[in-house]
Amino acid sequence: QVYLKESGGGSVQSGESLRLSCVASGYTYVSYSWGWFRQVPGKEREGIAILDRDGRTTLADSVKDRFTISADNTQKILYLQMNSLKPEDTAMYYCAASEYIVVKKFREEEYNIWGQGTRVTVSA
Repeated sequence: QVYLKESGGGSVQSGESLRLSCVASGYTYVSYSWGWFRQVPGKEREGIAILDRDGRTTLADSVKDRFTISADNTQKILYLQMNSLKPEDTAMYYCAASEYIVVKKFREEEYNIWGQGTRVTVSA
């Protein structure tokens, strides 16, 4: 069983940067797809950055050119570098993984392993 734990959230001003980390433990040698999702109260969880099992990255339009997803496979850490943060980026951020083939990358139901989240607050 793979466990995920996020860290790196916090409170920042608009225009600043944060880097979120997601440490994977209980890792097996099965290929996974990885993703970062975020959620604000009253709204559905939104997929924003995906690293698929072939190493390709996909970013949502809302974060493209500002966020980067990457992984340190040796340390088993997934990162989300967030630059030029905006107040609308305020949310709980979750790391997710899927050991199955993902068809719709930003669909949360495609991912079966989730972390508990880390909160990001961006003030104007």
